[in-house]
Amino acid sequence: MKLTKMSHSCVRLEKDGQTLVLDPGAFSEQDAALGADAILVTHEHPDHFNEERLRTALDANPAAEIWTLKSVAEKISTAFPGRVHTVGHGDTFTAAGFDVQVHGELHAVIHPDIPRITNVGYLVDGGRIFHPGDALTVPDHAVETLMLPVMAPWSKISEVIDYVREVKPQRAYDIHDALLTDLARPVYDNQIGALGGAEHLRLQPRESTAL
Repeated sequence: MKLTKMSHSCVRLEKDGQTLVLDPGAFSEQDAALGADAILVTHEHPDHFNEERLRTALDANPAAEIWTLKSVAEKISTAFPGRVHTVGHGDTFTAAGFDVQVHGELHAVIHPDIPRITNVGYLVDGGRIFHPGDALTVPDHAVETLMLPVMAPWSKISEVIDYVREVKPQRAYDIHDALLTDLARPVYDNQIGALGGAEHLRLQPRESTAL
């Protein structure tokens, strides 16, 4: 499997000639979803869900499909009948040759005065990769590669470190990092790497690795 990190929370997975894209939002590249055979969206916030880019990707590939939660599906399903699938916690499905399990229900708390929205995470190919979206969801399954939301308005570094410890992945790659400045990156690298208990890694936008 080939993993390519796009900007912020978007990642592309390639296997057996097919491409699965997760969370191609407004903070990611304009072409982040292009070429996808399947797209997964964790929740409705614009840094994870960009309707225009999803429409462009589905127009470019008439066979491409989307799996997402209800709040996102309602915004795009009418334009693409039969190609947008609504999922929730506990669901399993196959998308572009990848086996996917859905974990989680709610977005992390940003502030008690802000109502929580739904958010789901995606466990891919039996735990080879887990993308939690905007929540520190711990799946009931071993995880090889954790896509780690490293910096967000709803988290602090101690929570990120404890999340890695609880999931116990073999390795963790940073996502949700568009707001993290270059000055802060060494601090996060050193502390998460030293305290998380797993190999902590970062890919630059459009950089790839084999898993």
